[in-house]
Amino acid sequence: MTARSDIQAITQRIRERSRPARELYLDRVDRAASKTANRATLSCGNLAHGFAVCSPSEKAELSGDRVPNLGIITSYNDMLSAHQPFETYPALIKQAAREAGGIAQVAGGVPAMCDGVTQGQPGMELSLFSRDVIAMATAVGLSHNMFDAAVYLGVCDKIVPGLAIAAFTFGHLPAVFIPAGPMTSGIPNDQKAKVRQLYAEGKIGRAELLEAESKSYHGPGTCTFYGTANSNQMLMEIMGLHTPGASFINPGTPLRDALTKEATRRALAITQLGNAYTPVGRMIDERSIVNGIVGLHATGGSTNHTIHLIAIAHAAGISITWQDISDLSEAVPLLARVYPNGLADVNHFQAAGGMGFLIRELLDAGLLHEDVQTVWGEGLRPYAIEAKLGADGSVVREPAPKLSGDEKVLAPAAKAFQPTGGLKVLSGNMGHAIIKTSAVKPERRVIEAPAIVLDSQEALTAAFKAGELDRDFVAVIRFQGPKANGMPELHRLTTVLGVLQDRGHRVALVTDGRMSGASGKVPAAIHVTPEALEGGPLGRLHDGDIVRLDADSGTLEVLVSDEELAKRPIATPDLSANENGFGRELFAGFRELAGRADQGASVFGFA
Repeated sequence: MTARSDIQAITQRIRERSRPARELYLDRVDRAASKTANRATLSCGNLAHGFAVCSPSEKAELSGDRVPNLGIITSYNDMLSAHQPFETYPALIKQAAREAGGIAQVAGGVPAMCDGVTQGQPGMELSLFSRDVIAMATAVGLSHNMFDAAVYLGVCDKIVPGLAIAAFTFGHLPAVFIPAGPMTSGIPNDQKAKVRQLYAEGKIGRAELLEAESKSYHGPGTCTFYGTANSNQMLMEIMGLHTPGASFINPGTPLRDALTKEATRRALAITQLGNAYTPVGRMIDERSIVNGIVGLHATGGSTNHTIHLIAIAHAAGISITWQDISDLSEAVPLLARVYPNGLADVNHFQAAGGMGFLIRELLDAGLLHEDVQTVWGEGLRPYAIEAKLGADGSVVREPAPKLSGDEKVLAPAAKAFQPTGGLKVLSGNMGHAIIKTSAVKPERRVIEAPAIVLDSQEALTAAFKAGELDRDFVAVIRFQGPKANGMPELHRLTTVLGVLQDRGHRVALVTDGRMSGASGKVPAAIHVTPEALEGGPLGRLHDGDIVRLDADSGTLEVLVSDEELAKRPIATPDLSANENGFGRELFAGFRELAGRADQGASVFGFA
């Protein structure tokens, strides 16, 4: 089934815009691909170093050019719940590779930081840049040219985008992404949010708050709300980089292990040594990227991907814009209600039908390109399934259920929660911005109020504790962009603003920083571009200026004349406190090189 004409038109627009860069990219992919195993180009000394620790039989096999060698890139660490399950994956992958007649080696590790740990802390200022570090670390691992394909073990916020940038940079290699899955459900997310608000109001203490948080984040796997980590998994599956049905199976289960073994076998099967060579650079194209954006809208996914998807696409020679994302939002209905867009978590989403049901509904509605290449083969329809464990311990797949298991969590296209997607672009005399509307009630989507202009999130928290914010206002938090301080997430402000909104005040946030992938009920115009440090209009705002945020019409305006705004000097903040400590001094070059949010906020010169 072909995609609808409006989806086709946006895709064609992207294809035409991308043509020059895409042709250069594909030429590089073709030149990088050899007709024999990559290691055949290595000298004897090179190769001896590459297999020095292998067994005699593995050395014998790697000495030739007919046995595929699989590179493992892993984000394992045992401090972070999402990545701890990867500890056992290399051994499992190596065993599956041997059984399939191949070899696997850990090519390299990449850092994995958690925004949940660093939220509101200095370390958060490294978060966005960690994506590009991960891409570079992956490149180091794959630079040895020992591998015929690669599997990528990653889950969370910046890790998967960084791995994807690197995978597309090494586009001549087949690439399969292998997830770890979400932790089992803890206390409900809305209950956790209520406890946070009680703590912010001083009604409970730290002990009660920590108890609630620990009952929510309680075991191995990703956080169960639908933030950036779980949006990543959705993207990898709907773009065909996972094996079908792999995204949301819990860690430590037989099915999870079976899916990992199967992904290994598939990666070996699609190398250039076989008959199904599928280099990821040719597999992924404009249709795949559009499918990812459609999935993001249909699920009310993370705002962070309005940055990451641009950088990921650029790595494959594809140019997408915020306008493309916004236009697709107008075409794609919201089919999922997962916290913060609803009360359910990703385990409830999976139980209701999960990715298979979602993909089937979007395909049947003509909202996805079915005629794409995936790691599984030709077409996206094989992903409209439910993965289960067979009697022999292998993965078996059944068609996705015809009916949702819970239409309050996962709706059919005919009963969508809203006719448009969960993300929208705002434009006006304050620049361009992104807003996540899927969790914001309709009556909260237009806010007009005086600005309170601050240069840090700590200043807003201090004003709240001092009782200075019991009124309608728009909090303008500026000098939070990539060049200023690495564009940290300001998710901690959600609780403060949520308390004030619950008291009956009309409040909103405008910032050149980011919010969490769990952006919720408070209207927030984020990623404002150009950022204040680059002379953006946020740097000219004053306390008391009337700001109008209209998510329905897609506008963000300060009600000050253009002449008056132009006459005002741009504020010059003292950012010295952001320049050192927690490794921030090592990232001075990144801050200097960082591109704009609407260009992917990358240090790689994508534009």
